Amino acid sequence: MEVKLYVGNLSYSTTEDELRTLFSQSGTVTDVAIIKDRDSGRSKGFAFVTMASQAEAEQAIKALNGTSVGERELKVNPARPREEGAGRGSFSPRSGGGFGGGRSQGGFGGQRNRNSGGGSRRY
Repeated sequence: MEVKLYVGNLSYSTTEDELRTLFSQSGTVTDVAIIKDRDSGRSKGFAFVTMASQAEAEQAIKALNGTSVGERELKVNPARPREEGAGRGSFSPRSGGGFGGGRSQGGFGGQRNRNSGGGSRRY
């Protein structure tokens, strides 16, 4: 069974090929994805590496977590599933993000009281 690992604290110049080579010392790498900013296309400083088995993933964590690569100490952990509603454009009225901020948080459609510096307009 494949296991996805989170790799954090990467140098912004680290490439997918470099990660594949590094992690292949611990086993079979089936996928490497450096996460990039959608506007600039530059690395966000973290990636996901998928190993072919649980044993290989554990070996990679043991061998690489805390090692220096490009003058940065890598953080290697099992990847956690994304939480629902945690992404951009979340419509949760409590998140304050996306379009769901509502009037009280100044979200889309809400009017801010310019005199008080935020919040909802009171009538």
